[in-house]
Amino acid sequence: MSAGTEPPSTRQPQAPLVMIVGDSFTVGSGPVRGWDGYAARVARELGWQLITAGAAGTGFVNPGRVGRTFRDSFVKELSWRPEPDMLIISGGRNDRRIEAVRIESAAVHLVELVRRRWPHTRIVLVGPIWMTKAPRWAYGVREAVALAADRQEVPFLDPFEPLGPHGRGWGRGAVLPDGVHPTLVGHVRLSRWMVSTLHKHGIDPRSPRGT
Repeated sequence: MSAGTEPPSTRQPQAPLVMIVGDSFTVGSGPVRGWDGYAARVARELGWQLITAGAAGTGFVNPGRVGRTFRDSFVKELSWRPEPDMLIISGGRNDRRIEAVRIESAAVHLVELVRRRWPHTRIVLVGPIWMTKAPRWAYGVREAVALAADRQEVPFLDPFEPLGPHGRGWGRGAVLPDGVHPTLVGHVRLSRWMVSTLHKHGIDPRSPRGT
């Protein structure tokens, strides 16, 4: 090597920082821990640094047994951290018997709060997840979250979409005996769906917000 030249850099590009807030489907439930859940699997597949927040039984409006909504989880667990490249807000299943307009309003206000705290962070909303056929009321929750995403001009990922018009679920072996939560197989299928959907819509945490 000639004098005055430097060896080529071997330093790898920094992995994008992604945070996600959600319910038990996101943080882990039953025999499936968070590190084996769909969010962690997506992060490993796409090379993200991931920080997970939230708690079982919570929603946009429903505080659950832990006494905090998605907004509260964001404030307590995430908002004080350095600005990430992307934040995913995933859920709504626990907002049962709550008016759709309240769910939509809570989701809108949460996105607004995130933008005030982190103006450059890419935000993605994910609707409620059902491993089996979703009840009629669940479609109202999904529409509320979708409307909030539309109002705030952020991407909306719809977990009902792969279920088809009859909403028959994620296939054999995807749900635990409780009839609610995903098995390890279910989380694998959810992660594949999310990776595919992110690619389909060109959602990349490295992209500037709004692109």
